[in-house]
Amino acid sequence: MNRKGLAVLMRTRIRPSAGAPANEADKMTTKPEVNDKSNEPSEQISANGGDPDSLHKLSAQVSTQRGFELVREAMHSAISMNKTEVLDTILGEFSEGYSGLSMEDRCKLLLVLAKDYDLNRNQVRELMNQYLGLQLPTDETATEDEGMLSTFYRMERNLRHALRPKYDVLLERLNTHPGGLKFLSVLRADLLSIIEEDNIPSLRALDSYLKEKLVTWLSPATLELHHITWDDPASLLEKIVAYEAVHPISSLIDLKRRLGVGRRCFGYMHPAIPGEPLIFIEVALLKNVAQTIQEVLWDDPPIPECEATCALFYSISSTQPGLAGINLGKFLIKRVVELVKREMPQICIFATLSPIPGFMRWLLSKLAYQSKLTEAETLAMPCSSKGSAGFTFRENLLTAGEERAILDAAGESISGKNGMEVLL
Repeated sequence: MNRKGLAVLMRTRIRPSAGAPANEADKMTTKPEVNDKSNEPSEQISANGGDPDSLHKLSAQVSTQRGFELVREAMHSAISMNKTEVLDTILGEFSEGYSGLSMEDRCKLLLVLAKDYDLNRNQVRELMNQYLGLQLPTDETATEDEGMLSTFYRMERNLRHALRPKYDVLLERLNTHPGGLKFLSVLRADLLSIIEEDNIPSLRALDSYLKEKLVTWLSPATLELHHITWDDPASLLEKIVAYEAVHPISSLIDLKRRLGVGRRCFGYMHPAIPGEPLIFIEVALLKNVAQTIQEVLWDDPPIPECEATCALFYSISSTQPGLAGINLGKFLIKRVVELVKREMPQICIFATLSPIPGFMRWLLSKLAYQSKLTEAETLAMPCSSKGSAGFTFRENLLTAGEERAILDAAGESISGKNGMEVLL
Protein backbone atom coordinates (compact mmCIF):
# COMPACT_ATOMS: atom_id res chain seq x y z
CA MET A 1 0.00 0.00 0.00
CA ASN A 2 1.42 3.44 -0.95
CA ARG A 3 1.60 6.43 1.36
CA LYS A 4 -1.59 8.01 0.01
CA GLY A 5 -3.58 4.83 0.55
CA LEU A 6 -2.27 4.53 4.10
CA ALA A 7 -3.08 8.18 4.82
CA VAL A 8 -6.67 7.85 3.56
CA LEU A 9 -7.10 4.63 5.51
CA MET A 10 -5.80 6.16 8.75
CA ARG A 11 -7.70 9.44 8.40
CA THR A 12 -11.09 8.15 7.25
CA ARG A 13 -13.76 8.39 9.90
CA ILE A 14 -17.41 7.49 10.20
CA ARG A 15 -19.59 9.99 8.32
CA PRO A 16 -20.29 12.98 10.59
CA SER A 17 -23.83 13.78 11.73
CA ALA A 18 -25.67 16.99 10.80
CA GLY A 19 -23.55 20.00 11.62
CA ALA A 20 -19.79 20.44 11.60
CA PRO A 21 -17.53 17.41 11.02
CA ALA A 22 -15.97 16.01 14.18
CA ASN A 23 -12.52 17.48 13.49
CA GLU A 24 -14.03 20.89 12.68
CA ALA A 25 -16.10 20.93 15.84
CA ASP A 26 -13.07 19.92 17.94
CA LYS A 27 -11.00 22.65 16.37
CA MET A 28 -13.60 25.33 16.99
CA THR A 29 -14.59 24.32 20.53
CA THR A 30 -13.39 26.60 23.29
CA LYS A 31 -13.48 25.96 26.99
CA PRO A 32 -15.99 28.14 28.85
CA GLU A 33 -14.69 30.34 31.60
CA VAL A 34 -14.98 28.86 35.05
CA ASN A 35 -15.51 30.87 38.19
CA ASP A 36 -12.42 30.83 40.41
CA LYS A 37 -14.50 29.63 43.37
CA SER A 38 -15.22 26.34 41.59
CA ASN A 39 -11.50 25.47 41.87
CA GLU A 40 -11.55 25.21 45.67
CA PRO A 41 -10.21 21.86 46.94
CA SER A 42 -12.80 19.15 47.53
CA GLU A 43 -11.41 18.60 51.07
CA GLN A 44 -12.43 22.12 52.02
CA ILE A 45 -15.94 21.56 50.57
CA SER A 46 -16.31 18.35 52.56
CA ALA A 47 -15.12 20.06 55.69
CA ASN A 48 -17.86 22.61 55.32
CA GLY A 49 -20.43 19.83 55.15
CA GLY A 50 -21.25 20.22 51.41
CA ASP A 51 -21.67 17.44 48.86
CA PRO A 52 -18.69 17.67 46.44
CA ASP A 53 -20.60 16.09 43.51
CA SER A 54 -23.57 18.43 43.89
CA LEU A 55 -21.34 21.48 44.17
CA HIS A 56 -19.34 20.37 41.14
CA LYS A 57 -22.54 20.03 39.08
CA LEU A 58 -23.73 23.44 40.26
CA SER A 59 -20.38 24.95 39.31
CA ALA A 60 -20.60 23.35 35.84
CA GLN A 61 -24.12 24.75 35.35
CA VAL A 62 -22.94 28.26 36.34
CA SER A 63 -19.98 27.93 33.98
CA THR A 64 -22.22 26.78 31.10
CA GLN A 65 -24.62 29.68 31.70
CA ARG A 66 -21.70 32.10 31.76
CA GLY A 67 -20.42 30.64 28.46
CA PHE A 68 -23.86 31.06 26.88
CA GLU A 69 -24.04 34.71 27.99
CA LEU A 70 -20.59 35.40 26.53
CA VAL A 71 -21.64 33.97 23.15
CA ARG A 72 -24.87 35.96 23.29
CA GLU A 73 -22.92 39.17 24.01
CA ALA A 74 -20.54 38.40 21.11
CA MET A 75 -23.52 37.87 18.81
CA HIS A 76 -25.03 41.22 19.84
CA SER A 77 -21.70 42.98 19.29
CA ALA A 78 -21.30 41.36 15.87
CA ILE A 79 -24.69 42.79 14.84
CA SER A 80 -24.48 46.26 16.40
CA MET A 81 -20.76 47.11 16.15
CA ASN A 82 -19.47 49.25 13.28
CA LYS A 83 -15.74 49.28 14.11
CA THR A 84 -14.28 47.21 11.28
CA GLU A 85 -10.89 46.85 12.97
CA VAL A 86 -12.33 44.68 15.77
CA LEU A 87 -15.26 43.16 13.88
CA ASP A 88 -13.28 40.12 12.66
CA THR A 89 -12.22 39.37 16.25
CA ILE A 90 -15.82 39.58 17.47
CA LEU A 91 -17.08 37.33 14.65
CA GLY A 92 -14.33 34.81 15.44
CA GLU A 93 -15.26 34.82 19.13
CA PHE A 94 -18.93 34.30 18.27
CA SER A 95 -18.36 31.39 15.85
CA GLU A 96 -15.89 29.66 18.20
CA GLY A 97 -18.16 30.20 21.20
CA TYR A 98 -21.20 28.92 19.32
CA SER A 99 -19.36 25.73 18.34
CA GLY A 100 -18.60 25.11 22.02
CA LEU A 101 -22.28 25.29 23.06
CA SER A 102 -24.46 22.25 23.67
CA MET A 103 -27.32 21.62 21.26
CA GLU A 104 -29.77 22.86 23.90
CA ASP A 105 -27.92 26.17 24.25
CA ARG A 106 -27.59 26.49 20.47
CA CYS A 107 -31.37 26.21 20.24
CA LYS A 108 -31.78 28.92 22.90
CA LEU A 109 -29.35 31.21 21.11
CA LEU A 110 -31.00 30.73 17.72
CA LEU A 111 -34.38 31.55 19.28
CA VAL A 112 -32.89 34.78 20.67
CA LEU A 113 -31.49 35.60 17.22
CA ALA A 114 -34.78 34.82 15.44
CA LYS A 115 -37.02 36.77 17.86
CA ASP A 116 -34.95 39.63 19.28
CA TYR A 117 -33.27 40.54 15.99
CA ASP A 118 -36.28 40.17 13.70
CA LEU A 119 -37.66 43.09 11.67
CA ASN A 120 -39.58 45.95 13.34
CA ARG A 121 -43.18 45.30 12.29
CA ASN A 122 -44.50 48.51 13.82
CA GLN A 123 -42.12 50.46 11.61
CA VAL A 124 -43.13 48.39 8.57
CA ARG A 125 -46.83 49.00 9.27
CA GLU A 126 -46.27 52.75 9.67
CA LEU A 127 -44.33 52.97 6.40
CA MET A 128 -47.00 50.95 4.60
CA ASN A 129 -49.71 53.32 5.81
CA GLN A 130 -47.67 56.30 4.63
CA TYR A 131 -47.10 54.65 1.25
CA LEU A 132 -50.79 53.84 0.82
CA GLY A 133 -51.60 57.48 1.60
CA LEU A 134 -49.56 58.75 -1.34
CA GLN A 135 -51.48 59.93 -4.42
CA LEU A 136 -50.59 57.86 -7.47
CA PRO A 137 -49.50 60.00 -10.42
CA THR A 138 -51.67 59.86 -13.53
CA ASP A 139 -50.31 59.01 -16.97
CA GLU A 140 -50.48 62.70 -17.93
CA THR A 141 -48.52 63.97 -14.91
CA ALA A 142 -46.08 61.05 -14.45
CA THR A 143 -43.37 62.53 -16.65
CA GLU A 144 -43.90 66.06 -15.35
CA ASP A 145 -44.09 65.53 -11.60
CA GLU A 146 -40.62 64.15 -10.79
CA GLY A 147 -41.00 65.39 -7.25
CA MET A 148 -43.97 63.09 -6.62
CA LEU A 149 -42.07 60.11 -8.10
CA SER A 150 -39.05 60.81 -5.91
CA THR A 151 -41.32 60.54 -2.87
CA PHE A 152 -42.37 57.07 -4.04
CA TYR A 153 -38.77 56.02 -4.61
CA ARG A 154 -37.76 57.22 -1.14
CA MET A 155 -40.67 55.43 0.55
CA GLU A 156 -39.99 52.21 -1.37
CA ARG A 157 -36.31 52.33 -0.37
CA ASN A 158 -37.31 52.84 3.27
CA LEU A 159 -39.74 49.90 3.05
CA ARG A 160 -37.09 47.60 1.60
CA HIS A 161 -34.73 48.56 4.42
CA ALA A 162 -37.41 48.05 7.09
CA LEU A 163 -38.28 44.60 5.71
CA ARG A 164 -34.74 43.39 6.32
CA PRO A 165 -34.48 41.69 9.73
CA LYS A 166 -31.65 42.82 12.02
CA TYR A 167 -30.00 39.39 11.84
CA ASP A 168 -29.32 40.06 8.15
CA VAL A 169 -26.31 42.10 9.32
CA LEU A 170 -24.88 39.09 11.17
CA LEU A 171 -25.39 36.73 8.22
CA GLU A 172 -23.80 39.17 5.75
CA ARG A 173 -20.82 39.79 8.01
CA LEU A 174 -20.27 36.09 8.69
CA ASN A 175 -20.32 35.37 4.94
CA THR A 176 -17.32 37.69 4.42
CA HIS A 177 -15.49 36.41 7.53
CA PRO A 178 -12.82 33.69 7.01
CA GLY A 179 -14.53 30.35 7.62
CA GLY A 180 -17.88 32.12 7.85
CA LEU A 181 -19.62 30.31 4.99
CA LYS A 182 -18.77 26.93 6.52
CA PHE A 183 -20.02 28.19 9.89
CA LEU A 184 -23.31 29.40 8.35
CA SER A 185 -23.78 25.92 6.87
CA VAL A 186 -23.31 24.41 10.34
CA LEU A 187 -25.73 26.97 11.82
CA ARG A 188 -28.40 26.10 9.24
CA ALA A 189 -27.90 22.38 9.86
CA ASP A 190 -28.68 23.09 13.53
CA LEU A 191 -31.76 25.08 12.49
CA LEU A 192 -33.05 22.21 10.33
CA SER A 193 -32.46 19.73 13.15
CA ILE A 194 -34.38 21.89 15.64
CA ILE A 195 -37.26 22.60 13.22
CA GLU A 196 -37.62 18.88 12.50
CA GLU A 197 -38.34 18.25 16.19
CA ASP A 198 -40.20 21.46 17.03
CA ASN A 199 -41.68 23.49 14.17
CA ILE A 200 -41.21 26.99 15.64
CA PRO A 201 -42.41 29.78 13.26
CA SER A 202 -39.63 32.25 14.16
CA LEU A 203 -36.94 29.65 13.51
CA ARG A 204 -38.68 28.67 10.26
CA ALA A 205 -38.51 32.32 9.16
CA LEU A 206 -34.81 32.52 10.07
CA ASP A 207 -34.10 29.30 8.17
CA SER A 208 -36.00 30.53 5.10
CA TYR A 209 -34.09 33.83 5.12
CA LEU A 210 -30.71 32.10 5.56
CA LYS A 211 -31.54 29.64 2.78
CA GLU A 212 -32.26 32.53 0.36
CA LYS A 213 -28.91 34.07 1.29
CA LEU A 214 -27.05 30.79 0.73
CA VAL A 215 -28.72 30.32 -2.67
CA THR A 216 -27.33 33.73 -3.69
CA TRP A 217 -23.86 33.17 -2.22
CA LEU A 218 -23.60 29.69 -3.76
CA SER A 219 -24.70 30.55 -7.28
CA PRO A 220 -23.01 28.40 -9.97
CA ALA A 221 -20.87 31.40 -10.98
CA THR A 222 -19.09 31.28 -7.58
CA LEU A 223 -18.44 27.52 -7.70
CA GLU A 224 -15.48 25.75 -9.27
CA LEU A 225 -15.91 22.35 -10.96
CA HIS A 226 -13.07 20.09 -9.80
CA HIS A 227 -12.16 16.71 -11.30
CA ILE A 228 -11.34 14.57 -8.25
CA THR A 229 -8.59 12.00 -8.86
CA TRP A 230 -6.35 9.67 -6.87
CA ASP A 231 -3.66 12.37 -7.07
CA ASP A 232 -5.70 14.78 -4.91
CA PRO A 233 -4.66 15.29 -1.26
CA ALA A 234 -5.54 12.53 1.17
CA SER A 235 -7.66 15.00 3.18
CA LEU A 236 -9.94 15.50 0.17
CA LEU A 237 -10.20 11.77 -0.59
CA GLU A 238 -11.04 11.20 3.07
CA LYS A 239 -14.11 13.42 2.67
CA ILE A 240 -15.22 11.52 -0.44
CA VAL A 241 -15.12 8.26 1.57
CA ALA A 242 -16.85 9.83 4.59
CA TYR A 243 -19.67 11.59 2.74
CA GLU A 244 -20.52 9.03 0.03
CA ALA A 245 -24.24 8.62 0.80
CA VAL A 246 -25.58 6.40 -2.00
CA HIS A 247 -23.12 3.51 -2.41
CA PRO A 248 -20.65 3.44 0.53
CA ILE A 249 -17.00 3.01 -0.41
CA SER A 250 -15.97 -0.35 1.02
CA SER A 251 -12.18 -0.21 0.70
CA LEU A 252 -9.23 1.67 -0.72
CA ILE A 253 -9.38 -0.57 -3.78
CA ASP A 254 -13.02 0.45 -4.26
CA LEU A 255 -12.07 4.14 -3.91
CA LYS A 256 -9.21 3.81 -6.41
CA ARG A 257 -11.50 2.02 -8.89
CA ARG A 258 -14.08 4.85 -8.68
CA LEU A 259 -11.37 7.42 -9.42
CA GLY A 260 -9.55 5.37 -12.07
CA VAL A 261 -9.89 4.43 -15.74
CA GLY A 262 -13.46 4.41 -17.05
CA ARG A 263 -14.71 6.38 -14.05
CA ARG A 264 -14.99 10.06 -13.19
CA CYS A 265 -15.68 11.97 -9.97
CA PHE A 266 -16.46 15.68 -10.04
CA GLY A 267 -17.15 18.07 -7.19
CA TYR A 268 -18.26 21.66 -6.74
CA MET A 269 -15.70 23.61 -4.69
CA HIS A 270 -16.09 27.07 -3.15
CA PRO A 271 -13.13 29.37 -2.40
CA ALA A 272 -14.46 30.02 1.12
CA ILE A 273 -14.41 26.27 1.95
CA PRO A 274 -11.09 25.09 0.46
CA GLY A 275 -10.24 21.41 0.19
CA GLU A 276 -13.83 20.23 0.66
CA PRO A 277 -16.39 19.70 -2.11
CA LEU A 278 -19.88 20.99 -1.33
CA ILE A 279 -21.33 18.20 -3.48
CA PHE A 280 -19.78 15.51 -5.69
CA ILE A 281 -20.99 13.14 -8.38
CA GLU A 282 -19.60 9.81 -9.62
CA VAL A 283 -19.77 8.81 -13.29
CA ALA A 284 -19.18 5.48 -15.05
CA LEU A 285 -18.15 5.37 -18.72
CA LEU A 286 -19.81 2.34 -20.35
CA LYS A 287 -20.67 0.84 -23.73
CA ASN A 288 -24.37 0.70 -22.85
CA VAL A 289 -26.64 1.75 -19.99
CA ALA A 290 -26.08 -0.62 -17.06
CA GLN A 291 -29.08 -2.57 -15.81
CA THR A 292 -27.84 -2.93 -12.21
CA ILE A 293 -25.48 -1.02 -9.94
CA GLN A 294 -23.37 -4.18 -9.53
CA GLU A 295 -22.27 -3.81 -13.15
CA VAL A 296 -20.90 -0.38 -12.28
CA LEU A 297 -19.32 -1.11 -8.90
CA TRP A 298 -17.75 -4.46 -9.79
CA ASP A 299 -16.88 -3.98 -13.47
CA ASP A 300 -13.20 -4.89 -13.35
CA PRO A 301 -11.35 -4.20 -15.53
CA PRO A 302 -13.44 -1.41 -17.09
CA ILE A 303 -13.74 -1.04 -20.86
CA PRO A 304 -11.26 1.26 -22.69
CA GLU A 305 -12.59 4.80 -22.48
CA CYS A 306 -12.38 5.22 -26.26
CA GLU A 307 -15.07 2.52 -26.60
CA ALA A 308 -17.51 4.19 -24.19
CA THR A 309 -20.73 5.63 -25.61
CA CYS A 310 -22.63 6.14 -22.33
CA ALA A 311 -21.92 8.29 -19.25
CA LEU A 312 -23.86 6.88 -16.33
CA PHE A 313 -24.35 9.05 -13.21
CA TYR A 314 -24.67 6.52 -10.41
CA SER A 315 -24.07 8.48 -7.20
CA ILE A 316 -24.40 12.08 -6.02
CA SER A 317 -23.71 13.16 -2.43
CA SER A 318 -23.73 16.42 -0.47
CA THR A 319 -21.08 17.04 2.19
CA GLN A 320 -22.95 19.86 3.93
CA PRO A 321 -26.21 19.02 5.76
CA GLY A 322 -26.80 22.76 6.12
CA LEU A 323 -27.18 23.12 2.34
CA ALA A 324 -30.24 20.85 2.19
CA GLY A 325 -32.85 22.19 -0.23
CA ILE A 326 -30.29 24.21 -2.22
CA ASN A 327 -30.31 22.56 -5.62
CA LEU A 328 -26.61 22.36 -6.46
CA GLY A 329 -26.99 18.87 -7.94
CA LYS A 330 -28.91 20.04 -11.01
CA PHE A 331 -26.20 22.57 -11.92
CA LEU A 332 -23.43 20.06 -11.20
CA ILE A 333 -24.93 17.45 -13.56
CA LYS A 334 -25.32 20.04 -16.35
CA ARG A 335 -21.70 21.16 -15.98
CA VAL A 336 -20.41 17.57 -15.99
CA VAL A 337 -22.45 16.70 -19.11
CA GLU A 338 -20.94 19.69 -20.93
CA LEU A 339 -17.42 18.72 -19.84
CA VAL A 340 -17.77 15.05 -20.81
CA LYS A 341 -19.23 15.99 -24.21
CA ARG A 342 -16.29 18.28 -24.86
CA GLU A 343 -13.64 15.78 -23.76
CA MET A 344 -15.26 12.62 -25.24
CA PRO A 345 -17.42 13.49 -28.26
CA GLN A 346 -18.21 9.79 -28.88
CA ILE A 347 -20.36 9.67 -25.74
CA CYS A 348 -23.94 10.33 -26.81
CA ILE A 349 -25.98 8.73 -23.98
CA PHE A 350 -26.28 10.35 -20.55
CA ALA A 351 -28.31 8.47 -17.94
CA THR A 352 -28.77 8.01 -14.21
CA LEU A 353 -28.96 4.80 -12.25
CA SER A 354 -30.80 5.90 -9.15
CA PRO A 355 -32.91 3.89 -6.72
CA ILE A 356 -36.62 4.80 -6.58
CA PRO A 357 -37.82 3.64 -3.13
CA GLY A 358 -41.39 2.33 -3.24
CA PHE A 359 -41.62 2.20 -7.05
CA MET A 360 -42.18 -1.58 -7.25
CA ARG A 361 -44.86 -1.45 -4.54
CA TRP A 362 -46.62 1.41 -6.39
CA LEU A 363 -46.42 -0.37 -9.75
CA LEU A 364 -47.74 -3.69 -8.41
CA SER A 365 -50.70 -2.00 -6.71
CA LYS A 366 -51.55 -0.09 -9.91
CA LEU A 367 -51.33 -3.22 -12.08
CA ALA A 368 -53.36 -5.32 -9.63
CA TYR A 369 -56.08 -2.66 -9.43
CA GLN A 370 -56.34 -2.39 -13.23
CA SER A 371 -56.44 -6.21 -13.49
CA LYS A 372 -59.39 -6.39 -11.07
CA LEU A 373 -61.21 -3.66 -13.00
CA THR A 374 -60.74 -5.64 -16.22
CA GLU A 375 -62.17 -8.79 -14.60
CA ALA A 376 -65.15 -6.89 -13.20
CA GLU A 377 -65.89 -5.26 -16.52
CA THR A 378 -65.61 -8.59 -18.35
CA LEU A 379 -68.21 -10.11 -16.01
CA ALA A 380 -70.47 -7.08 -16.37
CA MET A 381 -70.11 -6.86 -20.16
CA PRO A 382 -73.26 -8.89 -21.08
CA CYS A 383 -75.37 -6.58 -18.93
CA SER A 384 -73.97 -3.26 -20.04
CA SER A 385 -72.87 -1.45 -23.16
CA LYS A 386 -69.26 -0.67 -23.92
CA GLY A 387 -69.78 2.95 -23.01
CA SER A 388 -70.83 2.22 -19.43
CA ALA A 389 -69.47 4.10 -16.43
CA GLY A 390 -67.26 1.14 -15.42
CA PHE A 391 -64.62 2.17 -17.96
CA THR A 392 -64.21 5.54 -16.26
CA PHE A 393 -61.71 4.07 -13.78
CA ARG A 394 -59.56 2.34 -16.41
CA GLU A 395 -56.04 3.72 -16.67
CA ASN A 396 -53.54 2.61 -19.27
CA LEU A 397 -50.10 2.79 -17.67
CA LEU A 398 -48.24 1.91 -20.89
CA THR A 399 -47.72 3.75 -24.13
CA ALA A 400 -48.45 1.93 -27.42
CA GLY A 401 -44.71 1.35 -27.95
CA GLU A 402 -44.24 -0.06 -24.43
CA GLU A 403 -47.28 -2.31 -24.89
CA ARG A 404 -45.85 -3.81 -28.10
CA ALA A 405 -42.37 -4.23 -26.59
CA ILE A 406 -43.71 -6.11 -23.55
CA LEU A 407 -45.93 -8.39 -25.63
CA ASP A 408 -43.08 -9.14 -28.05
CA ALA A 409 -40.63 -9.86 -25.23
CA ALA A 410 -43.09 -12.17 -23.45
CA GLY A 411 -44.03 -14.13 -26.59
CA GLU A 412 -46.11 -17.15 -25.67
CA SER A 413 -44.29 -17.85 -22.41
CA ILE A 414 -46.59 -15.54 -20.37
CA SER A 415 -50.31 -15.38 -20.92
CA GLY A 416 -52.12 -12.07 -20.83
CA LYS A 417 -54.66 -10.11 -22.79
CA ASN A 418 -52.64 -6.91 -22.75
CA GLY A 419 -49.27 -5.51 -21.74
CA MET A 420 -50.33 -4.62 -18.18
CA GLU A 421 -51.50 -8.18 -17.47
CA VAL A 422 -48.23 -9.56 -18.85
CA LEU A 423 -46.24 -7.07 -16.77
CA LEU A 424 -48.16 -8.03 -13.62
